Amino acid sequence: MNDSGDPWKTLHSWFPDLEKEAWSKLQEYCDLLREWNAKINLVSRKDANRIEIKHLVHCLSITKFLRLMPKARLLDVGTGGGLPGIPLSICYPQARFTLIDSIGKKAMVVEDIVKRINLTNVEVRRGRVEELPSKKTFDFVIGRAVTALPTFFGWVQDKIAKGAKNSPANGILYLKGGDYTEELKNSGLHPAKIWNLGEFLPEAELGEKFLIHFKI
Repeated sequence: MNDSGDPWKTLHSWFPDLEKEAWSKLQEYCDLLREWNAKINLVSRKDANRIEIKHLVHCLSITKFLRLMPKARLLDVGTGGGLPGIPLSICYPQARFTLIDSIGKKAMVVEDIVKRINLTNVEVRRGRVEELPSKKTFDFVIGRAVTALPTFFGWVQDKIAKGAKNSPANGILYLKGGDYTEELKNSGLHPAKIWNLGEFLPEAELGEKFLIHFKI
């Protein structure tokens, strides 16, 4: 895709169902992420001028498939610079998001961005997901290329509350790039659904990127 024009016009055409109010906050977020990225490496420096097309589109692709009830609870593990948790919290203001990262300076950045955009449905935590209280559970745990799928599954499988009010049913939503078949084969994990994002948004050149859903 040639992204030399206005990326926001392009994104509007790809995600026409997003609420009007979401777009200004998404733009604020990208501006703040770019500002912070000049000080702390949150995304690759070569992507700094292409955050909208390179990173935001990837995260927003989840909105094509995810339908949340009011007060749904989501945990973004290894959020880094707030991806995908912040864009999703903007798109689903009726839901509650917890964003966690084990690296203190990244959690600090995300906390600053959340405060400056005034995202009242987001809580930011510093630490490892295994350290969360055992009674604290979520409808969905989300990750974006955090670690190998079997490792991620082991970290979070006890953090998910069973339920089928949302669509898809409660579970893990994992954004994965490249060939995932060996990881699944060797682990014995059985996804409920795998979406090829490149097929749903071919013009976005998402390539070999997938959204994998594990039902708990």
